Amino acid sequence: MDKNDMLKESVFSLIGDRWMLVAATDKSGKTNAMTASWGGMGVLWGKKVAFVFIRPQRYTKRFVDEAAKFTLSFFDDSHKKMLGYMGKVSGKDEDKMAKSGLTVTDKDGAPVFKEASLTLVCRKMYRGTLKEENFIDKSNIEKWYPQKDYHDVYVAEIVEEL
Repeated sequence: MDKNDMLKESVFSLIGDRWMLVAATDKSGKTNAMTASWGGMGVLWGKKVAFVFIRPQRYTKRFVDEAAKFTLSFFDDSHKKMLGYMGKVSGKDEDKMAKSGLTVTDKDGAPVFKEASLTLVCRKMYRGTLKEENFIDKSNIEKWYPQKDYHDVYVAEIVEEL
């Protein structure tokens, strides 16, 4: 059995309840990460994939855009405070990677956190911007996008589970 077939936890719990760090390293070698609770996993184009949503103003978006790979990292409950910090503070404003207390290593160009209980190394395959005219349920526009800052969705092949 492929190691990627061995995911034991609910994707709904991992992403929606426990949250994840989306991390990437830019061309200069600097790493940044952000907390996310929107995304999913499944099968698309014959591959095991993850998909995540990033708003245009997020500093981490530039890192994900520059990198061929990014990681989705999951942590046990003892890291909830750190995940809150990583979601509220921008890497533009301070060196949140240093202040996070996380140990970062590199896995084939993708950042991996030693403290993570699960890391998915993802190779980007697609990026697209959500568009107002494509919303069927228009109530989501008012609720989630009052500033019209529609997320980009990234679909990536899960190439390794650590």
